[in-house]
Amino acid sequence: MTASTQPQLCTSLSSFAAEDPGGWTPMATFARAADAAGIDCLMISDHVVFGEALEEYAKPEVGGSKGGAQPTGPDGHWLEPVTTIAWLAGQTSRVHFRTNILLAALRRPLVLAKMASTIDVLSGGRLALGVGVGWQAAEYEAAGLSFEGRGKLLDHAIEVCQTLWREQRANHSSDLLTFSNIHQMPKPLQPGGVPIWISGTFRNSTVRRLATYGARWIPWGPDAADIVNAAPRMREAVAKAGGDVSAMRIIGNLGLKKGDNGRTDVEASMERVGAMLEAGVTDFSVRLDPPGDHDDAVAYMEPLVAGFRAATGRG
Repeated sequence: MTASTQPQLCTSLSSFAAEDPGGWTPMATFARAADAAGIDCLMISDHVVFGEALEEYAKPEVGGSKGGAQPTGPDGHWLEPVTTIAWLAGQTSRVHFRTNILLAALRRPLVLAKMASTIDVLSGGRLALGVGVGWQAAEYEAAGLSFEGRGKLLDHAIEVCQTLWREQRANHSSDLLTFSNIHQMPKPLQPGGVPIWISGTFRNSTVRRLATYGARWIPWGPDAADIVNAAPRMREAVAKAGGDVSAMRIIGNLGLKKGDNGRTDVEASMERVGAMLEAGVTDFSVRLDPPGDHDDAVAYMEPLVAGFRAATGRG
C-alpha cells in the first residue's frame, strides 16, 4: 500500500505529555478511530532529550519558531516516534504514518534505515519520514554531535538510508562513513524506499534537499503561515535547482472553523482548500480533538473526511 497521489488529510497525534499521562491508550484509540474514519495520515513529533534552555525554541535563527513555546517543560514525557509508529501500525490497517519531524541526524543511519524498512514492510507500505535539523543545541551535544554541523549530519543520514533502500549491493563513501558491498534486507515495500519529507523554511539548504532527496516539503515558520504564496515559490526554486517537481508534495495547515454551536463547521473549514490546491498544496493538516470513545471519535471525524473529499474532488 503506497501513498496516494490524491490530496491527503492529515492530523497529528499527541505523543507527548507535560506529565506522566498514566498510559497512552487514548492515543491508540485516536489512531484506530482515524483509521476507521478515513483520515489519510497520522503525524508524530520527536525529541530524544531536552536541555533546560527551552526559550531557544522561540528563536528562528537557531531553527525555532518566532514567538513559539515548547508544549512541555524539560521533564515532559515524549515517546520516540519510530517505535511509536510501529506500535500503532500494528493496530491499524490503512492509515499512513509520518514523523513530523524526526531528528534523523541523532540516529545512526544504518540502524535508522533498517528500522524504517522493517516498519514499512510490516505495515504494508504505510511509513514516511519527515525530517529536519531541529533547534536544540543540547540535544545534539548530549548525543556527542555538532549542533553547528547538523545540516551535514542530516544530509548524511538521508543519503545512507536511501542508498541502503535502493541498492542491492550498497556502497557509500564520505568523511563520515564508508562502506562497500553491504547488503540490507528487506527493502522497503514502497518503490524507491520510504518517502522522505524535508522540513524547513525557504532557504538554499531546504531547496537543495528537496531537489536532491525528493520533493516533499513540510514548511516551517513564516512559510507555513503563508502557504498560498510559499508553495509556488518553493516549487519554482526546486525546479530551477534540478529537482523533479512533477509529483511534488507540500503540506499546509487547514484551520478548522467552529459554528455557533461550538462544533466544527465543515463547509466553512473547507473554504481555503481551493486556493491551497491551486497554489500546489497536496496534503492538508488539521488539528483534531476527538472524543475519547472510539465510536464517538469516528463519528466526530467522518463528516470532516467527507467534506474534505468533496472539496478536493475525491468524492
